[in-house]
Amino acid sequence: MSRTASEIATQPGCWRRAAEAAATFDGLPRPGERVAVTGCGTSWFMAIAYAALREAAGQGETDAYPSSEFPAGRPYDRVVAITRSGTTTEVLELLGELRGRVATVALTADPGTPVMAAADAVAVLDWADEESVVQTRFATTALAFLRAGLEASGPLPAGVKTVAAAAVDAELAVTEPLDEAVVSAEQWTFLGRGWAYGLAQEAGLKMREAAGAWTESYPAMEYRHGPISITGPHRVAWVFGRLPEGLAGDVARVGGTLVAHATADPMADLIRVQRLAVELAKSKGYDPDRPRNLSRSVILSP
Repeated sequence: MSRTASEIATQPGCWRRAAEAAATFDGLPRPGERVAVTGCGTSWFMAIAYAALREAAGQGETDAYPSSEFPAGRPYDRVVAITRSGTTTEVLELLGELRGRVATVALTADPGTPVMAAADAVAVLDWADEESVVQTRFATTALAFLRAGLEASGPLPAGVKTVAAAAVDAELAVTEPLDEAVVSAEQWTFLGRGWAYGLAQEAGLKMREAAGAWTESYPAMEYRHGPISITGPHRVAWVFGRLPEGLAGDVARVGGTLVAHATADPMADLIRVQRLAVELAKSKGYDPDRPRNLSRSVILSP
């Protein structure tokens, strides 16, 4: 078993621990604050998911940006930065630019890195750190931590599960066999609505990173506006969360394979894609722990 596969399997326990840690952490956004969430790569997609979930919960206007494109002059009450390594250049530069002007909080896996001094508050989720270059459990644990903060501050949006319930779904996702039609497909399109759209984006990225797969990601209701043209036999349309009415028929009409675990928490469903990415990498002779052209952290030269 690859190291990545081993780390994927630990996510249910990581999420439960994240919920416990969030209950005693004082730096998370408060209801009514205007908040921006930022990160790079996978962390940006987790930021997108959290921002949509926080707004849907009615806890305040929440935006998400990649750190390299953050509008630093826009007023916010708090900025949340997600950085597994704690060394990502764009994140550190942004936190430096914001220092003294807006409250900042960072989520990281490594307490021995520059982000500890760059943010006003830091949540260290070191039990979810990874040896693999490809992010799996840290990303979802960071999102679980933020979700738990929302739970503590008010009711969740209709249909959104608690972190505890998501962890139960995750226990099935780490063991349930993958459908052969999905494993043997040649192309995968990931779709989601609301906060699940960020997870659809992350699913596509994970498949590209680990397995060099041909993937695309879109808001679910945008699928009919062009992306459906790529779907056909031996190609998958994978929907995170609620399945839009009529979409199953559209996928069937063009000969595609539909995947929709509509009752599962979307974050738990992402685990299935992580496992699929590892399986595909192995079938191609790739090392999922050391993907091509990638490093654990992007540190730019001055």
